[in-house]
Amino acid sequence: MLAELVGSLRASPANSANRASTEIRRRTTITDWTYFLSALTLALVRVSGMVAFAPFFASNALPLRVKAVFVGAVAFLLAPLVAALPDAHVSVDFSSLVGELAAGLVYGLSLVLLNEMLLFAGQIAGLQFSFSLVNLLDPASAIQTPLLGDLFQLMGTLVLVTAGLDRILLASLVRSFRVVPLGEFALTQPTALAIARASTGIFLAAVELAAPILAATMLVEIAVALLGKLSPQLPVMALTVPLKTITGFVILVSSIALWPRFIESRFAGLLDMAERFIAVSASRGAGG
Repeated sequence: MLAELVGSLRASPANSANRASTEIRRRTTITDWTYFLSALTLALVRVSGMVAFAPFFASNALPLRVKAVFVGAVAFLLAPLVAALPDAHVSVDFSSLVGELAAGLVYGLSLVLLNEMLLFAGQIAGLQFSFSLVNLLDPASAIQTPLLGDLFQLMGTLVLVTAGLDRILLASLVRSFRVVPLGEFALTQPTALAIARASTGIFLAAVELAAPILAATMLVEIAVALLGKLSPQLPVMALTVPLKTITGFVILVSSIALWPRFIESRFAGLLDMAERFIAVSASRGAGG
């Protein structure tokens, strides 16, 4: 799979096919170890920025050694290809390292909003299930989170893996090396503010995901309240919690079939946003 991803980087643009062909062959055969190690370091920083925050890759369920080997292998395979691309600025200096880290963080911080949305939706549903005091240790953040928040995140990770969205994210990161060559990315203030503004959509997306449960449990509360008015002897408090929990579980199980489409659409939107940020940075660099 990774060989297919990096294969797209081998073809140079038509207008620069004959530019410095000897230098390109020299770099791709890795005869200049200093140049190769510099490219490897920059590629390693960009991939690490994505792996540090992106869904599935950032999970603590994956051992740190596995992540380190994965990042190293991806960077090693990409280094000779991305270093041979035109306009690559392969130089290990402070600005290049910060730029590569920022490029990876654009992907990581944009996609981590998906996990936050699922966690918030789980908190809303847990409140309606009367599970607000039932907390577990979240393996991703190492803090106490509601039970349904962990459940929603696990279900989101399951959809992410089974739908192959992790591979799509990795392919997009590989393509970013052609859009923004090594050492050419610079995180601007508008891009950082746009990512911060995008986080405000977490609330709306979480409410949309938890809307069926919210509506059903609210109708149960209204029905029990009306019954309590008609029959004052009815134990309203003893009936509300179990009825809300049972109704919520029925609605949750019934709506699981819609989850993959919902999560995939949110993932696609966040990934498109990250790619736009990368493209905007590239166009500004070309204009400058």
